[in-house]
Amino acid sequence: ASSRAWSGEDDWEPAVAADPSSNYVYQMTTRYSGPTACRRCALPAMIFRRSVDGGLTWEADRFISPSRRTQHDPMIEVATDGAIYVAWLEQYRPGVMFSKSTDRGDTWSEPVAFTALFRRPRWNDRPVLAISDDGRHVYIAFNSSDSFVVASHDFGATWSTPVRTNADKRYWFHSAGAVAPDGTVYFGTVDFSQDYTGSANIGVLRSADGGSSWSHTLLDVSAEMPDCGWAAGCYFGFLGSSIGLAVDDAGRIVAAYHFGVTPGASQRMVARASADGVNWGARVALSGGTLEHNNFPAVAAGPGRNDFRVVWQGSAAGHTDTWNTWYRRTTDGGATWSAAVRLSDTTTAAPYRHADGYRFPYGDYLELAVDRDGWNHVIWGEGMSYVGPGGSWYTMGR
Repeated sequence: ASSRAWSGEDDWEPAVAADPSSNYVYQMTTRYSGPTACRRCALPAMIFRRSVDGGLTWEADRFISPSRRTQHDPMIEVATDGAIYVAWLEQYRPGVMFSKSTDRGDTWSEPVAFTALFRRPRWNDRPVLAISDDGRHVYIAFNSSDSFVVASHDFGATWSTPVRTNADKRYWFHSAGAVAPDGTVYFGTVDFSQDYTGSANIGVLRSADGGSSWSHTLLDVSAEMPDCGWAAGCYFGFLGSSIGLAVDDAGRIVAAYHFGVTPGASQRMVARASADGVNWGARVALSGGTLEHNNFPAVAAGPGRNDFRVVWQGSAAGHTDTWNTWYRRTTDGGATWSAAVRLSDTTTAAPYRHADGYRFPYGDYLELAVDRDGWNHVIWGEGMSYVGPGGSWYTMGR
């Protein structure tokens, strides 16, 4: 299907999830313009919507949790009983928030703020949410410069004390998480120096004891990322490495990430696979020579074994304003991949779109979900520059 804009508002950093037991599909986005939820409510705000027919049509937008504080970084997952789990950020304090709906998004539980629930850390940023299939085990990774993970083992009713997973002085970001069928938890991470200069470490956190302790496996080291000063408002570090990962029904893990070989050079997208999260296969190239900058991967597992799909954003060599959203799939656990498919067709006009793509990836991430029938639901941000304006775009297909 062709790509469609969610709205005419200024949206970025969207999220998507498919109900594994029904035709419901859900989306969230960070919205910077338009009506507010109340007279003193802030923008940007968390916007939620649902589809009852597998993503063909969408109901009206809703505010998840009206607030006077700005909101960012939506994450959404759905358990096998249809319960929806969401996380987002409200400034750096109270920071990461968690809520749940058991009636398909009609009502939501009182949000949990972890800086209010625990004394440390006193601020946090960038939540990544992962749940077990049944929703009993819920994990949220976030950073406070250091890497932390908080866990619930009663469907989000109560929470363990946040566990710090690193012992260095670097700045950690999580960008993907998954819970394997045997309960092992994985989060994809990248750690940087405090000012983003120098190399970045790309790795995977793993816990086999319900989040009480964590080990870190280094997958790769990237040279310093390229600058993005050619895009208005873009800060050094925006094009730094990030990682996506997913686990299939057999417990196999596939990770996709981008890295640079020399400082300041553009970065290539690769995939690696593992049966245990500790021992990883060799890199398999995802981005070809015709793509220069490659960023913001997302990985999802299909309904069967060894079926993984990857999406990311990449620009044509020599043209920093020709970004597109790309898709590839493997059905042999990551050994070989289908040819790259461009998802961001430009049949629908926007100020930041032209025949060859869009001007800039809008926001720090995109998302991909696979429904019970094997359909892909992909959502991403496009914009004029880092400061926008832009929009959240989505498509579905096989």
